[in-house]
Amino acid sequence: MSNVTIKNCVYELRIKTEATQEALASAVGVTRQTIIAIERGNYTPSVSLALKLARFFKKPIEDIFKL
Repeated sequence: MSNVTIKNCVYELRIKTEATQEALASAVGVTRQTIIAIERGNYTPSVSLALKLARFFKKPIEDIFKL
């Protein structure tokens, strides 16, 4: 299972909640560049970061990240 692709809807949720990349990054403790990489699908966050994103968006983690 090493070629697993994880898709996410972080960008869509961020736009829907009217949060800036900077605000989201600050809320979850990462840089804006990390948020950009996650939104573009170039970076898969750690479990702890994924949980922080889920808490920020008030969504189950499964609604944000999909295999």
